[in-house]
Amino acid sequence: MSTSTQPAVGAYATKSRKRSLYKDRTRHRASAIAILVALVWLIPVYWMVKSAFEDDKSLLSKPPKFIVTNGTLKNFQRILTDDSFWSAMRMSLTVSFITVVFATLFALMFSFSLSRYRFRARATMIVLVLVVQMIPAEALFISQYRMLDSIGLLNSAIGLGILYVGGHVPFMTWIMRGYVDAVPVDLEEAAQVDGCSRLGAFFRVTLPLLLPGIVATAVFGFLFAWNEYTLALIVLSKNSAHTLPMWLQTFQSGNLGYTDWGGVMAGATLMAVPVVVLFSLIQNRLGKTMTAGAVKG
Repeated sequence: MSTSTQPAVGAYATKSRKRSLYKDRTRHRASAIAILVALVWLIPVYWMVKSAFEDDKSLLSKPPKFIVTNGTLKNFQRILTDDSFWSAMRMSLTVSFITVVFATLFALMFSFSLSRYRFRARATMIVLVLVVQMIPAEALFISQYRMLDSIGLLNSAIGLGILYVGGHVPFMTWIMRGYVDAVPVDLEEAAQVDGCSRLGAFFRVTLPLLLPGIVATAVFGFLFAWNEYTLALIVLSKNSAHTLPMWLQTFQSGNLGYTDWGGVMAGATLMAVPVVVLFSLIQNRLGKTMTAGAVKG
């Protein structure tokens, strides 16, 4: 290498190192900001879990303690020995199961028809899906209550599940439609050329590719049914037919005459456990793309 080219190579290497250092510093700054934002989000969760293991004296101490020094399990024991907690747990699980299964199924069929078929009222149906989302939920409470009362489904998991399914299908359809649109129609046509029927092409080709979208949509339905409070408060008036959010509200005061913050925090922690377990099981599937395996090879 000639001496004239050596300075140029050295200058290029210096610039490359500077760019690499700049990228590293930018990445470190972005990571630090992300960690700070995550801490802001996690502080309320940490405080809830911490408070669940404290007695009343520690909870009401001034200044508050950020670390549990004398932990106790009495708050959880009080919750887990409460029969109304398990009754509310069964109600919430039943309503959530109804909502997830039927709302996801209807949203899948509706979104597939909007994505794959061209019919006269298609544009109107798409607009209606958006319009339904604009209606305040409170505006429907009276009609929903009278409807369930007329068919004898007040204070029942089936009645509340029907309302949740009807109220959440439009939103879940809008989510699912994006996933259906991402699956190429050519894959279904190729399967039909190979001998599959239209229904067979859907189950053998399209449905496996839609699984991440179905899981993501079902998660939204589960969270909606698990955490919803206002509609359940209207429909479920009996103490034996409460969901977990309603039970937690009634547990705050009870017959004690004051708010049992330790019990409230323990109950809220137990309510969050199914959600954490669910996300732990499906987080990998949520991160997959729709057609990652369909265009390889």
